[in-house]
Amino acid sequence: MRHGKKGNHLGRTMEHRRALLRNLSIALITHKRIQTTLAKAKSLRQHIEPIITKAKTNTTHSRRVVFSYLQDKVAIQELFGPIATEVANRPGGYCRVIRTGFRKGDGAEMAMIELVDFNPEYSGKAKPETATGGKRRRRRRGGSGAGAGDTKAAASAKVAAAAATVAAAEEEATEVVDDTAVAEEE
Repeated sequence: MRHGKKGNHLGRTMEHRRALLRNLSIALITHKRIQTTLAKAKSLRQHIEPIITKAKTNTTHSRRVVFSYLQDKVAIQELFGPIATEVANRPGGYCRVIRTGFRKGDGAEMAMIELVDFNPEYSGKAKPETATGGKRRRRRRGGSGAGAGDTKAAASAKVAAAAATVAAAEEEATEVVDDTAVAEEE
């Protein structure tokens, strides 16, 4: 019977597993997103969620409790600083596990684990504006030519360039006509 065997042992001894989860936790806190195997990502999520919840209350006791798990001062400062302020209103579910496929060498299923509030694509925060000064709109028109999907600024630049070449061609034509008229008069 499997009584009292809830967590995944990850094929390691208790001390090795504790060190592994400590290192993965520190990496996740500092980088906000890491890539690892699916089993380790699930185990890390189960390990770090209570730590982040503890970090939401910034007291000396909670700092000492979290330090007993992580034992890294830089990670503690990061956790109690920007991470705690970001997740202050979230009641749980601070991490997201996304399956990314299989590792080429041994076929292990890989996953990316990330802190939810630190991904601008999914968190609903506005992304920084592009260099053009705003959102870029894409039009869905038929065809796959060079003009499909262009922005208004690019289209107007093309029109201006075409007008300039037409004007230059007309000016050359009038010069040629003037030269021929001068040659006929002589």
